[in-house]
Amino acid sequence: MTLNPGVEALLAMMAAAPSIDYAHATADGARAIFDFTPSFGEPIPMAQVRDVSIPLPGRTLGARLYVPETAGDRPALTVFFHGGGWVVGTLDTHDGTCRALARASNAAVLSVAYRLAPEHPYPSAVDDCYAATCWAVANASDLGVDGAKLAVAGDSAGGNLAAAVAIMARDAGGPGLVHQLLIYPVTDADFSRPSFAANGDGSYYLSTAGMQWFWGHYLGGRALDDAPLAALLRHKDLSRLAPTTVITAQYDPLRDEGDAYALRLMDAGVPVDAACAPGMIHGFFSLFQMIPEAMPWIDRAGANLAKAFAR
Repeated sequence: MTLNPGVEALLAMMAAAPSIDYAHATADGARAIFDFTPSFGEPIPMAQVRDVSIPLPGRTLGARLYVPETAGDRPALTVFFHGGGWVVGTLDTHDGTCRALARASNAAVLSVAYRLAPEHPYPSAVDDCYAATCWAVANASDLGVDGAKLAVAGDSAGGNLAAAVAIMARDAGGPGLVHQLLIYPVTDADFSRPSFAANGDGSYYLSTAGMQWFWGHYLGGRALDDAPLAALLRHKDLSRLAPTTVITAQYDPLRDEGDAYALRLMDAGVPVDAACAPGMIHGFFSLFQMIPEAMPWIDRAGANLAKAFAR
């Protein structure tokens, strides 16, 4: 399928905006561009949106709880990790996505502001996300949610972190997850895949140079072999993980590694709903207010969460 017309128009607008020279970019410079959050319409109304502090040993993380209007008492909970290459991204950049997922799943969403690289390289983000998930279960009553109905979700680098949390939860004996939602996830550091060759020149928003820059900051000089919860496609054991939704995008450099991760999960016996969104680019979940064709994919993800919570 050709590029979605709405996406094509958006990319033309973005081409006129400031871009990043990754050969000389700093983390602060990237954040100044990527963390800008323009408004594209009224936010989806929620019954409750409140900021939460998550106290952990040696640090306190910010978080934001979303409860949709139809959730009722003690809704199920999805712990969400935002994308941004482990370097950029905030609670605000993914506010719209979290609201849309909460409404589509009829469940609460807790968005976690984990520590970012390069100030906090691997495994800081992984440790934060797992600890925050455990904290959410331990504090389910205070949050007003059902800690026994728990899922993890994330987009891009956040999808990577959600997948890592699922592995950690399996290996640590909990918390129990009913689902993991991986939205165009980062799963490998192999830039030779066909989707990078076809889509990585920067014409479709995310570039090969950008992903190399993000990976370099995240690993902080650590070898991939010394980061087993980073390039998860290389993880030796993907069995006994929570049922999974993997959604990729046709014009995304990460498409092939996301699709490959879904196949590895299937081969390991994990129930998977995997699909590639035609005509879409990396980040399209955040574009639903401008690109109507993005909403059915959010609805699909939300429906899968709702089914998992209902079991």
